[in-house]
Amino acid sequence: MKLILLGAPGAGKGTQAEIISKKLNIPTISTGNILRSAVRNGTPVGLKAKAYMDAGALVPDEVIIGVIGERLQEADAQNGYILDGVPRTIAQAEALENAGIQFDAVVSIEVPDAEIEQRMTGRRTCPACGATYHIVANPPKQEGICDLCGEALGQRKDDQPETVKSRLVTYHEQTEPLKGFYAQRGLLKVVDVRGSVEEVNAAIMKVLGE
Repeated sequence: MKLILLGAPGAGKGTQAEIISKKLNIPTISTGNILRSAVRNGTPVGLKAKAYMDAGALVPDEVIIGVIGERLQEADAQNGYILDGVPRTIAQAEALENAGIQFDAVVSIEVPDAEIEQRMTGRRTCPACGATYHIVANPPKQEGICDLCGEALGQRKDDQPETVKSRLVTYHEQTEPLKGFYAQRGLLKVVDVRGSVEEVNAAIMKVLGE
């Protein structure tokens, strides 16, 4: 099973990818991780990526697709994979297609913006031990204090309201058009379920026929 998970930041793609990966015994291939790994291992494409990263520039699509192509040759990806973080744009989707990288399904996890804003702006993180909380869904025992180590909790820049709004705008402008792109190819599966992580996962497995 070769999958792409689509969805706005905070829609729960990472959590679902982890569960699907275990259930189907296929790796989740995160663009960020494989870029760092290719740079660390000094592969030809990794060295190209490093030159852009060292210059503080965005790594171009063709280099990212090259890194993904390298990673998909590895043994653990031969039975399938979940791509996380790519494609983010139509140009990247076309580049994947041109590189001969095929998919069985593209799952779009639909969550309204208002709910995403509530989820993300309510997150609190412990700077000392990395534990995460949510002021509504998973509050600490004592407000503003980490249960595990007693440090004061903070809000990551990514979770601040103005950052969340800006990331959602970027998603709607650049990434959401991918739904139409993959719908035309008969690959799009939409999951529009409110509920627990388990309920959302059950809906995903159902549309995948698993």
